Amino acid sequence: MSTVPIDISTEQLLQAVERLPSSELDAFAARVNALRTSRAMPRLSSDETTLLLRINHTQLDPALQSRFDLLVTKRQAETISNEELQELIEMTDQIEQHDVERLEAIRDLAQLRGVTLGALMDTLNIKVSAYG
Repeated sequence: MSTVPIDISTEQLLQAVERLPSSELDAFAARVNALRTSRAMPRLSSDETTLLLRINHTQLDPALQSRFDLLVTKRQAETISNEELQELIEMTDQIEQHDVERLEAIRDLAQLRGVTLGALMDTLNIKVSAYG
């Protein structure tokens, strides 16, 4: 679709819009709102998008989380077998590695944006967990 530049005042445009049937007016208004929103929203670079995806990929698979929780409970109750303890250690290592990768992504995004880690974490509403 080729467009031809035209000179039209805001008043003339408004008068033309006033003549639109209701259904076309609704569709036009929706397109104007979408245009306004797209201009107001900051665009993320591909690097920022990749880092945000890494940061937000935090959830452990529900079945793995359930198994991890069970093994932790058994360890705390001192009813865990040697094989289960080894499984728990391996799972813990995997979770810790994931946490390291997430922290690296947070650090990289903060550097990319030129902000402190704390400021980025506030912006992204990332809370520090207290382990006890």
